[in-house]
Amino acid sequence: MTKTPITLQDLRRRLYVKAKTEPSWRFWGLYGHVCKRETLRAAYELAKQHDGAPGSDGVTFEAIEADGVDTFLDQLREELVQRRYRPQRPRKVGIPKEGGKVRHLSIPSIRDRVVQGALKLILEPIFEADFQPGSYGYRPKQSAHAAVQRVSEAIVQGKTYVLDLDLRSYFDTVRHHIVLEKIARRVCDDAVLWLLRLILKASGRHGVPQGGVISPLLSNVYLTEVDRMLERAKAVTRHQRWTSIEYARFADDLVVLVDAHPRQRWLRTAVEQRLRGELATLQVEVNEEKSRRVDLTQGESFGFLGFEFRRIRSRRGRWMPLRTPRGKKRTALLQTLKAVFRSHRSRDRRQLLLPVGDNYSCRSTVWPRLRLTNGRLICDGSHAVVLLFSQ
Repeated sequence: MTKTPITLQDLRRRLYVKAKTEPSWRFWGLYGHVCKRETLRAAYELAKQHDGAPGSDGVTFEAIEADGVDTFLDQLREELVQRRYRPQRPRKVGIPKEGGKVRHLSIPSIRDRVVQGALKLILEPIFEADFQPGSYGYRPKQSAHAAVQRVSEAIVQGKTYVLDLDLRSYFDTVRHHIVLEKIARRVCDDAVLWLLRLILKASGRHGVPQGGVISPLLSNVYLTEVDRMLERAKAVTRHQRWTSIEYARFADDLVVLVDAHPRQRWLRTAVEQRLRGELATLQVEVNEEKSRRVDLTQGESFGFLGFEFRRIRSRRGRWMPLRTPRGKKRTALLQTLKAVFRSHRSRDRRQLLLPVGDNYSCRSTVWPRLRLTNGRLICDGSHAVVLLFSQ
């Protein structure tokens, strides 16, 4: 009887189901799937969708397609199968941040993006089964808006004491040996670990490069134990369907909300000590200058994913969360919009205003991705901003 080869989609589904039903299972034979032509082709198409600047070798998608994509993928596959593949050092680019600081991005070459993408396609469903409900960063079917909604619902439920922890240079301080150990708990494949070690070392002695295709997955794997600890804390404090603790994490942005009832006051210290202990085990440093303890019942506020959260009374006298875009984000967006409108003074304004309810994806430097819902323009790129439009 001849077996029909499974597709990449079926393989990913099977890996997820197996990982979900058997949390202690270690997967083997994965490297062969990474090297498959179908996997490399899918990784190339994903890399092309995201486009991006060329890496240190200067090779563009246009140049690859001029010589032939099949030739490019065959050569890359041969290097992987024969273990001759060596990643190139990524190109460093500085992105200005608030306060005059600079965020350094690492731009891999297209060939390295394809290899990282192929590795991610195989590893992602395994570790996705292990990720916890409060983790939202860079995950399929998760979003920053869902994380913001989770925080709002926790405030409605009376969880008004907030631990707002800032992790100092998180992506740059991830320890390679720790993340490799965490991958090895689920993957019993020396070739996969060899490839992953090469990718990590190409960016330096420690850290995962911001801009790497596989970096978001590795950053979530690194902090999964922190999420599990918070889930255990929720389970211990659960009473029927109510819990005394809630949390939301988007990559390295983490907030923990604790019930404000006097009987739960001990939880504030206990959770913070336990959380700091988990982070210390991972050698992740907490930025004390930016980390805060906030009591919403005292009129204080905290920031999360570009929004400022506080608690107010509704017209009916009920307590409810109020979230507004942070002042610096609003100011920066208004300055950008002012420049855009000034440069288009001669154009009809209807060409600048977008109809509500449609989805847009444009490659503009002003707004990389646009989504209009319920009259609100949500900028889903590096800016967390909300605008109101009327049709």
